[in-house]
Amino acid sequence: MVTQFERFDRLYGENSSRILSNKNVIIFGVGGVGSFTAEALIRSGLGNLTIVDNDIVELTNLNRQIQATYDTIGMNKAEALRDRLLTINPKTCIIVMVKYFDEKSNKDFEFKKYDYVIDAIDSVKSKILLIEEAFKSGIPIISSMGAGNKFDPTRFRISNIEDTKVCPLARIIRKEVRDRNIKGLKVVWSDEEAIKITGTNDRSPGSSAFVPPVAGLIIASEVVKELLKEEKYE
Repeated sequence: MVTQFERFDRLYGENSSRILSNKNVIIFGVGGVGSFTAEALIRSGLGNLTIVDNDIVELTNLNRQIQATYDTIGMNKAEALRDRLLTINPKTCIIVMVKYFDEKSNKDFEFKKYDYVIDAIDSVKSKILLIEEAFKSGIPIISSMGAGNKFDPTRFRISNIEDTKVCPLARIIRKEVRDRNIKGLKVVWSDEEAIKITGTNDRSPGSSAFVPPVAGLIIASEVVKELLKEEKYE
């Protein structure tokens, strides 16, 4: 019988989508990077996804966030994304947490119940806290570095944070995890120099429909690979 995951299983191996249907992933931040990560995971058969984001969809999000349309402006990003994802696979269990992850809200998360943690948030302080909590819980995490003010989507790669260069955000995270004796943090990062935006007082980075989504799809690919590999070696 034909299923929506037939082509995926043909590539990744028989029952791969069934394996993913029993996995539980949490993603923090569903902007230009995280929204594409979430959708790719659902299209691959992930059965359980928790989405954490307290932002709303704004007009300026339409150029890069997959749930952003004129119809969703003003909605919470996580809720708008959930509604979209359920039209792709209504059987998926999607939990939305409209929260900002910080020292106050981190007690609301039971990290040990997840198979993978995805960090696609912008705040350095929150990123560090999330990385600490994942490592403390022994749950694998992948963290997105800077995707703003960049043109070339082909410059992204996956590596240990210690092997990063150029990226200003990666430089900060590298120092912070080193100070905390955290080793082996997996990140997606770009070796393209970020351009400097001039002529405006708005400090928001420039972005495109090409760069953040590619980072998100790379994250999804790595998470799928790791979840399937973990199952095979259990």
